[in-house]
Amino acid sequence: MPALVDVVVIIAVAVLVVRRQMRARRLDTERRFWVLPLVLGGLALRDPALVDHAHPVASVALLAGGLLAVLATGCVWGWTVRIWRAEDGGLWARGTRATVAAWSGTVVVRLGLFGVGAALHVHQSRSSLLLGLAVLLLVRSLVVNWRARVSEGAGRTVVAG
Repeated sequence: MPALVDVVVIIAVAVLVVRRQMRARRLDTERRFWVLPLVLGGLALRDPALVDHAHPVASVALLAGGLLAVLATGCVWGWTVRIWRAEDGGLWARGTRATVAAWSGTVVVRLGLFGVGAALHVHQSRSSLLLGLAVLLLVRSLVVNWRARVSEGAGRTVVAG
C-alpha cells in the first residue's frame, strides 16, 4: 500500500474514532464492531515490509512490544468509557477525560517505540501502526461491549468508567 494511503487511512480512522468516542451514542452490543479492526489488520498484514528483514529480531520485538502496549491501552481505554442506561432503557456510552488521556498515552507509547526503533536503525513500517490501531480498536470494543453486557445482566442503571 502506498505510504500516503497508509498515513491517510491511519489519520482518518484515528480522527473518526476519537470524535465518535467523545460524543454520547447509543450502544448496540449486537453490532459488528470487529469489522473495521479486521479490515485494518488485514491491510497491515499484507505489507511485506511489516518486519525489517535486515534486523528481524529487533523488528519483531518492537512489533510485539507495540502490540502488547496497545492491548494494555485498549483495555484501559475501554474502562474509561462511561456507560449508562437512559430512561428509554437503552445503553449509552461516552468517552471521558480519562479516555483522552488513554488515547494520548497510546500515542506517547507508539512514539517511544518508534524512537527506540530509529535508535536501533530498524525500519518500522507504517503498517505496524495500522496493525496496532486495529488491535487497539478491537480490544477497546471488546471491553466496552463486555461491560455493557454485564451491566445489562446485572440490571444496573449506571456504569461509570
